[in-house]
Amino acid sequence: MLSLKKAFDELVEEYRSDYAIGTNSRFRPQPKGVASSGSGADYHYRHELQFLRGIERARSYDRNNMVIRQGVNRLVANVLPQDGFKLDPKTGDKEADKILKEKWLEWSTDPRKCDYTWELTYNAIARLAFRHMIVDGDCSDLPDRDTGSLRYFEAHRMRTPKGTKRNVICGVMKDAEDRRTEYWLTRNDVSPLSAVKLVREIKAFPAYDEDGHKLVNHHYFRDRFSQTRGVSAFAAPVDVIGMHDDIQFAALVKSQISNCFTIFEEILEGAEQPKEDQNTGSSSTIQNSDGTERVVEGVGPGQRVQGTPGMKLHGFSPNIPNPEFFPHALMMLTFIAINLDLPVAVLLLDPSNTNFSGWRGAMEQARMRFRVMQSELVETHHKPHYTWKVRQWLTEDKRLQSLAQKEGVNIFGHRFKAKGYGYIEPVKDATADLIRGANTLTSLRRLSDEKGEDWDDITTESVEDRALLIEKAIVKAIEINKKFPKLSPKVSWRELACLAVPDSVKVMVGYEKDNNNNDSNN
Repeated sequence: MLSLKKAFDELVEEYRSDYAIGTNSRFRPQPKGVASSGSGADYHYRHELQFLRGIERARSYDRNNMVIRQGVNRLVANVLPQDGFKLDPKTGDKEADKILKEKWLEWSTDPRKCDYTWELTYNAIARLAFRHMIVDGDCSDLPDRDTGSLRYFEAHRMRTPKGTKRNVICGVMKDAEDRRTEYWLTRNDVSPLSAVKLVREIKAFPAYDEDGHKLVNHHYFRDRFSQTRGVSAFAAPVDVIGMHDDIQFAALVKSQISNCFTIFEEILEGAEQPKEDQNTGSSSTIQNSDGTERVVEGVGPGQRVQGTPGMKLHGFSPNIPNPEFFPHALMMLTFIAINLDLPVAVLLLDPSNTNFSGWRGAMEQARMRFRVMQSELVETHHKPHYTWKVRQWLTEDKRLQSLAQKEGVNIFGHRFKAKGYGYIEPVKDATADLIRGANTLTSLRRLSDEKGEDWDDITTESVEDRALLIEKAIVKAIEINKKFPKLSPKVSWRELACLAVPDSVKVMVGYEKDNNNNDSNN
């Protein structure tokens, strides 16, 4: 029985106007490992061994899990298009734009120029770096001045020796102002679970040069201002991933057992009790942990069991898997998918659990997040590399140097454009774009930008394609008219070119009619 004072205190606490999130209860236990006064983001991975173990666990999911790897593949494919992000220089000078665009294309498509190991193009590097940001949490690269290429390091290479007393957080040293000063990387690709005891086992790289330019690029998605290292996307759903594996394994075991035999024995009233059990197969004796022994008999699929006199046998055929298995497994997969910023239909490549409106709504929301990730990837990955290369090209190309000195020219001005996503409902979506352009709701240039296309390229290619078609049609029309001089009327090049005329747009307002009801009001 509660004391009067305790009951009064609980009553007073109940009527206070505090935020529930700041109080503890059975449903709101005290968070473990953190002080009530608050802690920085780096506090949660203060134990480097646990941080590295988390990286390896995430890599194990990506390497071995039947769902996780495909989910990461879907995310990378949606955020980073096949051709990567397209460079659009914005220096203010057309000649400078052309030079920089050509130089970037030459460098980024040649593995011997952009990759320190001579293996990957820049687009392949970007996809791999993004994958590390999702699975490991982060990665880093060092632009090499001598070769002009990028040298990448995986997350486990950033380490803090046990013997140091400096402010180094999982391989990143900071000053008193919380600014990064050095990155500490292991000299060799050591095991992430082996101890790095001495400072001489690592190599420190300055974070910035004397002019403030980055010497080390650190790629990760930041969730807090105080966060120094990236955290795997699988940190939150780690238990759900294990649970999903368990229920799949349990369903498999049930299915295997159900393929053997399960029999209920019913002894009829008045029947003589069997003296001994019938053997079902080869038997062996095993010893239990408490020292007792038990006999284990083997079974097999299609086994036949003969009952003793007076015994009635009933077969048992359970429903495997049970009806509750599928919605529960789908719920687990949904938790995994949303932590990868994917609709579960995309994760499974199966939209059968939703209708078209549900698919469209989920994809529109997912694409909003994809664009945010694209923007962050450009800012932390592509932009530092491009500005570094421009500084290098300025020291090598005298013409570029002179153009950079012109008034109104920003030689570093640029943007990277991602390839736009395809129409979910092509006819309606394309019609909407046509209406927007025809009614000046947006410019044609901005429409092209939304699709990740360059308006200058589109207009140039469109005019050149039509001009080529017309030229060939004129030549062929002249040949036909010469071959058949009595032909009347003469063949026109327009008959051969057959340039398409844009159709008018029909806008339907209201609900669409089903094909079976087309005879009603349309």
